[in-house]
Amino acid sequence: MNITRGVIKKAQKVIVYGPEGIGKSTFASKFPDPLFIDTEGSTTQMDIARLNKPTSWTMLKALISEIIKEQPCKTLVIDTADWAERMCIEFVCSSHGKAGIEDFGYGNGYTYVAEEWGRFLNLLQDVIDVANINVVLTAHAIIRKFEQPNEMGAYDRYELKLGKRTTAQTAPITKEWADMVLFANYKTFSIAVDDKGKKHKAQGGKRVMYTTHHPCWDAKNRHDLPDELPFEYDAISHILIGMDSYKAQTNELHLNDYAEPQIHTVVQEKDDWEGIPKALSDLMHKDNVTPHQVQKAVSVKGYFPADMPIKDYDPNFIQGVLIGAWNKVLEEIKMPF
Repeated sequence: MNITRGVIKKAQKVIVYGPEGIGKSTFASKFPDPLFIDTEGSTTQMDIARLNKPTSWTMLKALISEIIKEQPCKTLVIDTADWAERMCIEFVCSSHGKAGIEDFGYGNGYTYVAEEWGRFLNLLQDVIDVANINVVLTAHAIIRKFEQPNEMGAYDRYELKLGKRTTAQTAPITKEWADMVLFANYKTFSIAVDDKGKKHKAQGGKRVMYTTHHPCWDAKNRHDLPDELPFEYDAISHILIGMDSYKAQTNELHLNDYAEPQIHTVVQEKDDWEGIPKALSDLMHKDNVTPHQVQKAVSVKGYFPADMPIKDYDPNFIQGVLIGAWNKVLEEIKMPF
């Protein structure tokens, strides 16, 4: 039996959400040695380290897997989670041959999305457990009408902008997964503008973050933080102190978990790539796969002739098979024929 006591300093799972323009990305950029996966392309004006914008759900997960192997940073930032969810939904729909999530009927589509999103969170958990790298998910906020059971009246509350319907399950499992859910907003004050105190106007606009649950917003933390803090990284930086020594121990334990990546150089003709959708070409470039290799694997399986250009493939085949099941396609390409 391996019994341990005391606080263990390790990487943190953080969700930061709030209205547009409040500074979620800037806040995330203050975490130790951050590396951004910018799913919506909104950080172009920021001086940060970033990976190429993923053009498919498969590519997003592949990038995260590479981060686990290479450990190029101390914090991984997914900016934003709600745009990542869009790619997840597109992937689920194309995998099942559906035009939209509502085409599944009876809420089944949301169940499939929740299952795929759960696998995504498990992959992010590996970023924490294997590489001891912080994970920060930024997200937009949405205001929803909320009614308490067995109580009169309803009120507005801020929630994560994940899932467009109450049947969606991505927001609840994401909040459960996180160590901290921080809600950032502008705090305004009402002050009297007449002698009798009957007329008031709003002033202020100070940026704050809320760290605990409130009827009007979702928030939580596991570090006994005050209910309200300035929306500044320094307010929570003490939680991240002491990670480096733990990271060194973790790296030593997992030093041999992954083999050294092999780099292959291939000669590619420009014309071969003409008309290939960007989401597919990004995956091919990432794994050094040529169009001829894809065409050969596709022809061996009997889908299309070997001399048919990829641009002429059925778009549903490209989206649902080549992109949606890229890892399996890659296995076929590596197999000797």
